[in-house]
Amino acid sequence: MSGHYRNNPGWIEIICGPMFSGKSEELIRRLRRAQIGKRRVQIFKPQIDQRYAQEYIVSHSDQKLPSQVISTSKEVWERVDGRTEVIGIDEVQFLDTGIVEVINKLADMGKQVIVAGLDLDYLGNPFEPVPTLLALAEYITKTLAVCVRCGNPANHTQRLIESDERIVVGAGGVYEARCRRCFEPHLRQENEPV
Repeated sequence: MSGHYRNNPGWIEIICGPMFSGKSEELIRRLRRAQIGKRRVQIFKPQIDQRYAQEYIVSHSDQKLPSQVISTSKEVWERVDGRTEVIGIDEVQFLDTGIVEVINKLADMGKQVIVAGLDLDYLGNPFEPVPTLLALAEYITKTLAVCVRCGNPANHTQRLIESDERIVVGAGGVYEARCRRCFEPHLRQENEPV
């Protein structure tokens, strides 16, 4: 294995940021380049994310690539073909924390693993497993959106509907991008008691 590693080192690339910042679009761009380069590519997305299409990763700008739908990190490990060179995972924040070990093992085996996900939740708190993956990744791309209130660079995802659930899958009308100044993490909803 050591000789294989020296000739074909693997690595982890992470693309993170708020919603509407182009994470999936960048992931699709990198995976398409790998395909153009005749590299063997496998793409995964969590079952919970069915906003646009069930068996595709899809950007908000409607770019898409076929993907395998998974529910757990274990499924990624079980489905990766040994000949695969590049592995893409979209919306990694929706997977269990075991995905960190799986991604690390795949990189150790000489795979290029490219993942995209939210680094902060709707309250502005670190959204695991992305912070741990950031610490392990060789390459990090932090994308920013445009604040819908003032036009400044947006690092936050503002939830617009009432819910105490950490994960509420949605897009426009449910979330919007906000900058540090316009972000209201503890925005009291109209029906919330005072």
